[in-house]
Amino acid sequence: MTVLETRATKVGGASAIAVDGELDVQTGPQFSEQVELAVWGTVGAYVLDLSGVTFLDSSGLHALLRARAYLAREDRPLVLVCPPGPARRVLDLAGVLDTFVVYSSPERAAAALVPAED
Repeated sequence: MTVLETRATKVGGASAIAVDGELDVQTGPQFSEQVELAVWGTVGAYVLDLSGVTFLDSSGLHALLRARAYLAREDRPLVLVCPPGPARRVLDLAGVLDTFVVYSSPERAAAALVPAED
């Protein structure tokens, strides 16, 4: 049985979901639903922390692209925290890495998401 765990968090003041486990054909639909529910009622950039993703297949990739499209309807960026590893390799091989705003660590994403001071 495929296991995927998510938890709400913050990255640099932006709302986020930390994802652990396998994002695949079994967990993709549930993940998409969780993201859409979590995003509702938030503003600005939304972060998916994929640091804990151990496996990503085409269904998981579709779920990420769906999340990006969902946010794009409101002109909001989807930011991925995706260090080198299984998830980043799949995004790169699929040729969609540049489709997302990607940082290698939560700290780098947080630094980039800090609102500019006047």
